Amino acid sequence: MSTRIFMQSRRALAVALLPIALASCTADGGFDTNAAVGLGVGAMQAATLSEDQVVEAASLSAAEYDKKSKVAPANSKYSTRLARLTSGLGNAAGLSLNYKVYLTKDLNAFAMADGTVRVYSGLMDVMPDDQILSVIGHEIGHVKLKHSYKQLREAMMTDTAFKAVGSVGGNIGALTQGQLGQLAQVAVGAHFSQKDELAADAFSVKTLNSMGKDPASMRRAIETLNAKAGDGGGGFLSSHPSNDARLANIDKAITKLSHP
Repeated sequence: MSTRIFMQSRRALAVALLPIALASCTADGGFDTNAAVGLGVGAMQAATLSEDQVVEAASLSAAEYDKKSKVAPANSKYSTRLARLTSGLGNAAGLSLNYKVYLTKDLNAFAMADGTVRVYSGLMDVMPDDQILSVIGHEIGHVKLKHSYKQLREAMMTDTAFKAVGSVGGNIGALTQGQLGQLAQVAVGAHFSQKDELAADAFSVKTLNSMGKDPASMRRAIETLNAKAGDGGGGFLSSHPSNDARLANIDKAITKLSHP
């Protein structure tokens, strides 16, 4: 190893260890060795978190959240309507997707990294088919563009739930029901960045157009939310960006369809 490479490696190691050193300082300025070791191990475990593990965690947490939620039975008007709308969308965008309706008056929908898509009956009550399909396209966008994956991975890297996984050698199946429920809440109450939300809206516009549907349905869905709920909440109702910014972005995406 050359002297230059050796010095670069030393600097990189020093930068990597700095957060551990700072977080391990005691109140009197001393150094807590046990804390340093714990943080170091946690950092290494987080660094080895694979996409497969995140997807597995999403799948398990979705199943746990389904158990705790009121899922519409297959013969309900909501389930039959959703099945009709999503016919042929089981493998949309090259993904493996699964859809269910939660019976609740909340106006929301969410997706998870494993392809789980959940739509709330409250949303279905206030939107016609084309708008519900646009919301579904938006949620598929979050999965395809890996927004859902990145958000869950970040939660697992910083939350106590993943520390438990690390303690058993990375076995996702060892997560408790409570920990899985906690991870599910990451998706249910997701607050994506402005960039991610706008990208998911644009993805839905393109998806609707490719299906021969009216891409302006995405715009009308936002307008319905404006009238019924306004900004705020999590999931599809995330307040970042504002609905006005989303409308402007949707118009831009629609224009690009005819003027690429």
